[in-house]
Amino acid sequence: MESNSVSLHRVIKADPEKVFRAFADPVAHSGWLPPYGFVCTVQQMDFKAGGTFKMTFINFSTGNSHSFGGTYLEIKPNEFIKYTDRFDDPDLPGETTTTIQLNKVSCGTELHVVQEGIPAAIPEEICYLGWQESLEKLIKLVEPEIPDA
Repeated sequence: MESNSVSLHRVIKADPEKVFRAFADPVAHSGWLPPYGFVCTVQQMDFKAGGTFKMTFINFSTGNSHSFGGTYLEIKPNEFIKYTDRFDDPDLPGETTTTIQLNKVSCGTELHVVQEGIPAAIPEEICYLGWQESLEKLIKLVEPEIPDA
């Protein structure tokens, strides 16, 4: 069984604590993670090493959905997240591993994302495009500094 991997790098004008919180908070995560044209529901999210999660992406145009879930392998607050996930769909077999590295830099956070073991049925370039869209949404969430009213 062939599998794909993608690697992305961004510098975000927000501190690592704020970027990390966007991964740790289920409401925030469901807002930025799905690529354009999809919405996400989080059925379960126990954000700690050994904790599990379950989410569903819903195609807004068609209403079709696909669910996936996994386990958080390692979490270092504001620095590192590593988790596995697998699709519920038997046509998308295998387990992916995603590693998120956050490094504090002078203007905010350097973010590295590596996802490995993507099912062969998902073209690598489509996965990469999806991640690019997700990261655009992440940036739009964490970069604004909105004062309390």
